[in-house]
Amino acid sequence: MPANTLKDHKAEQRIVGTRVWLSLFFMVVLVFVLIARLFYLQVLRYDEMSTQSEENRVLLQTIPPVRGLIYDTHGKLLAMNRSSRSLTIVRERAGDLDQLIENISTLVPVTDNERRRFDQRLRRRRPYEPIPLKFNLNDEQIATIAVNQFRLPGVEIDADLVRYYPEGCIFSHSVGYVGRINDRELRTLDPALYSGTHVTGKIGLEKYYESILLGKPGYQEVETNARGRVLRVLNQVPSEPGKDLELYLDTELQKVAIEALDGRRGAIVAMDPKTGGVLAMVSNPSFDPNLFVTGIDYETFNGLNKNIERPLYNRATLGEYPPASTIKPVVGLALLANGIVDKNTRIYDQGWFQLPGSEHRFRNWKRRGDGWVNLPKAIFRSNDTFFYNQAGKLGIDRMHDFLSQFGLGRRTGIDIGEERPGLLPSREWKRGVYGQPWYPGETVIAIIGQGYNLATPLQLAEFTTILANRGKHVQPRLVKEDMPDIQSPDWGHDVDVSDEDWDLIIDSMEDVIKNPRGTAHWRIGRDLKYRIAGKTGTAQVVSIPQGEEYDAEQLKEFERDHSLFVAFAPIEDPQIAISVIVENDKGAANVAKTIMDHYLLPRLNPSLTNGLSVDEALKAKVRN
Repeated sequence: MPANTLKDHKAEQRIVGTRVWLSLFFMVVLVFVLIARLFYLQVLRYDEMSTQSEENRVLLQTIPPVRGLIYDTHGKLLAMNRSSRSLTIVRERAGDLDQLIENISTLVPVTDNERRRFDQRLRRRRPYEPIPLKFNLNDEQIATIAVNQFRLPGVEIDADLVRYYPEGCIFSHSVGYVGRINDRELRTLDPALYSGTHVTGKIGLEKYYESILLGKPGYQEVETNARGRVLRVLNQVPSEPGKDLELYLDTELQKVAIEALDGRRGAIVAMDPKTGGVLAMVSNPSFDPNLFVTGIDYETFNGLNKNIERPLYNRATLGEYPPASTIKPVVGLALLANGIVDKNTRIYDQGWFQLPGSEHRFRNWKRRGDGWVNLPKAIFRSNDTFFYNQAGKLGIDRMHDFLSQFGLGRRTGIDIGEERPGLLPSREWKRGVYGQPWYPGETVIAIIGQGYNLATPLQLAEFTTILANRGKHVQPRLVKEDMPDIQSPDWGHDVDVSDEDWDLIIDSMEDVIKNPRGTAHWRIGRDLKYRIAGKTGTAQVVSIPQGEEYDAEQLKEFERDHSLFVAFAPIEDPQIAISVIVENDKGAANVAKTIMDHYLLPRLNPSLTNGLSVDEALKAKVRN
């Protein structure tokens, strides 16, 4: 039988004692480690930890600047900022972002486009910066978010200012619009200037004067609680608002111009010959710029972009058309200035012209001809044959050099940004582009504004302004005040032509309207209240085979000729110069006359404005 084993109490006491002492030792070590750590953090790294603690409590928030306003010439707002409510998310407080956005979408609709734009903005944010997910919340959506905010960490409803264009599509191509900053712009824009700002100018004045309109951001230091809610503002540096712009554009005149087009495709530019100020700039059809401010959806943009009538295209500065017979007064000046013709030079027009040794006939628009034709008659009858006969004598190089003085073939430098130079052909140009010589028949076509010739409606208005000023060049501009660091390049210089030559050309342009045989007389030449100098033009869209006559009814709509008209008035004291292009239709002269009547008649007859100046009367109308 095994012997009873008794407990060794002393051994157990030694073991327990050892364990107690070891535990005590480790506790002392841990206390010393804790003290050392506290000493390291609170003494050695006091400044750093104090700063981090302060940053957790005090946040630096950007104060975005208020974008500058844009007014028309009478003080009417064309671009303003209006209050809007946005749903924003602070990433640091949001937790599971995907789940949060899914929860939000069950309360208010969140489109794929909104989510995509949110992700783009998220990549360029600053810490604790609210990122907008949805703009322009209505009252019902705001209330829904507010009721459910306890389960939406990091979600806030922010009030901000959103760009708004009260005239809608009236000035969309000239004033332009702002839109959300895209990835390409992110790489070039100054992040300090655009902190807290989510839009930038995309086209028109909004883009050209972006640095002026934007302003400068400010900042504020705010104290927050543990949940990130702002308790108080500790310090604030206010933002600097953008500068307002006052334009030469006249809203009422712009509306009259659009109504005169009557829904047809086309472009109109009206200028003040004394200042170069653009009074009206129309490109029809147009679009609503407000669609782009907070981000246009793909379906709507695709519909605009693929529309066969091209509403997004600014025909006034980007549309390049054959100037056709509108350049005949300038060509006439070139013939006079180079001594090729004088007022008595005449040819007999039998309806066509042939180059020596060629069987091809260059036909006059009137197939039976105009008989004996001199330069004045060639202008008011728009006789092609007279100019055909002078083409070889003038030559393409001298024609190019003279017409370039009137702005053809180069950008005007207007303060809008989007502009094409048109094309004023020359022998050197053709050799450089096509590697081919210049042919005599090409000069015959070029002298009547066809062939390679292309011009924008703005260029047509500019050379008409130079004609109105008898050679004096003024810079086309939309904004009245010169802005620092944003000056349009002034390429122009005065055209040196004798007074006698100016008189002959301008009198001939007056006969376009006044003379019973003038090409615009039967349209606008009756019951005139002021003197108009003008010139009609017809630009071919498709070529008509030799021997056949143009018949609009036999052509598709987009293949029909364009109607052009340039004019200035009154002749003795020009106050408006205008160019009109009506695509694939007639009636450009009627459109111009409607616009000039609206602009000039109140100025020429003060009784129509109750004794006030036109500007005073219109400004009073805006105030009321």
